[in-house]
Order: sequence, then structure tokens, then C-alpha cells
Amino acid sequence: MSDTYIIEVGSNPAGIVVRDERGYRFFAASHQFNRLEGQIFRNAREAERAARRLAEGELKLAS
Repeated sequence: MSDTYIIEVGSNPAGIVVRDERGYRFFAASHQFNRLEGQIFRNAREAERAARRLAEGELKLAS
């Protein structure tokens, strides 16, 4: 199992996730995905789904 994954939405880079002791931490690759910056996900697939929802305007995060 890898410790780092690149997350893409379509052909656009959204960010990377890096495994740490709590899960996979998201680092945004563009301003569009800044709302996910620092979020912890259980796995890379969960982070990818969140990035897709954000890109589609469906993701509502608490401020």
C-alpha cells in the first residue's frame, strides 16, 4: 500500500494525499481545492470522491 497518491478530477490535478498516523491528509494542488487542504480521509478513494464533489459544487464543508 502506497503512502502518497495524486488526486485528479477529470484530467486536472486536485492535490495529493499523504498517509500519516490518522489517515490520508490532503494537500491542494490548485485554489479550487483549498477547502480540502489539511483534511484527513480514511483512504485515497474517499479523498478523490470529496474532490469530485467539490469540483461539481456539491460539497458543503463546515467553516
